[in-house]
Amino acid sequence: MKTLAAIPCYNEEFAIGSVVLKTRRRVDEVVVIDDGSTDATAEIAREAGAKVISHPMNMGKGAAIKSALMYAASSSEGFDILVLLDGDGQHDPAQIPLLIEPLRNKTADMVIGFRSPDQMPFYRRFGRRVLDYTTGLLGISTDSQSGFRAMNRTAFEALRTDNMRGNGFSIESEMLLAAKARGLRIEEVPIRCNYRRVRRPRRNPVVHGLGVLSVLVKLIAEERPLVFMGIPGLVLTIIGLFFGLRLIQLYNYERYFSIPLTLLAGFFIILGVFSMFMGLVLNLVSRLLRSGAPTRQ
Repeated sequence: MKTLAAIPCYNEEFAIGSVVLKTRRRVDEVVVIDDGSTDATAEIAREAGAKVISHPMNMGKGAAIKSALMYAASSSEGFDILVLLDGDGQHDPAQIPLLIEPLRNKTADMVIGFRSPDQMPFYRRFGRRVLDYTTGLLGISTDSQSGFRAMNRTAFEALRTDNMRGNGFSIESEMLLAAKARGLRIEEVPIRCNYRRVRRPRRNPVVHGLGVLSVLVKLIAEERPLVFMGIPGLVLTIIGLFFGLRLIQLYNYERYFSIPLTLLAGFFIILGVFSMFMGLVLNLVSRLLRSGAPTRQ
């Protein structure tokens, strides 16, 4: 089975040469997606033996991965497996055989490199828990932000044609969501990452995490409207019932009818019931659209 490794990167001249050389030992071809780097990333990658696809400007990791999917699916080399890994040195190319083994055995269509939390810096560990919990609402129960993954031709051809909108780091979660929607088999294998060799992130981790989280929230709103609106609606209804119960208790014990409690109870119950109702309606519409059923204009 012919294997292609794709490395999306931006300004990684200090690590890309070593990553390419180590990766070439494990695969048939290495392609580096240079996402508008302003340093010598592209030149060093070529000297190390990689094919380089350069973006005219920095478009984001999602755009780089989309270019990798397109190249893998359209190449005349007829690749059977695509491996994605980062160019900053945190992923060990020696672990590529671990990722592609389930693909060779035909037990999976996509394999995710699972990072145990203990090996991660605190800020990454905290951010990952938040993002993994969020993607769990979309039915994705794996290391959703791991950039070290492999997929067979069925998977990367399907994802190439999928309308993934994000061009940032949310692409990893979008790929999993698209793969799940298409019924692809997803497995994970444990990996070790080296965070000590990685330079300090160029972007503020909080800003980065909030950017990914905002995209995931939008996906939840579109793909799981019942979760997005129904759960908050249920919480609001419970709060309204609590105020209503306090109103009844106050009237029973003191014969005092509290207008503020009445207004609060009515406000929360009406808002909560309306939110749950809208969640049910939007969930029905979403199911009809996914199933391709005709809807009235």
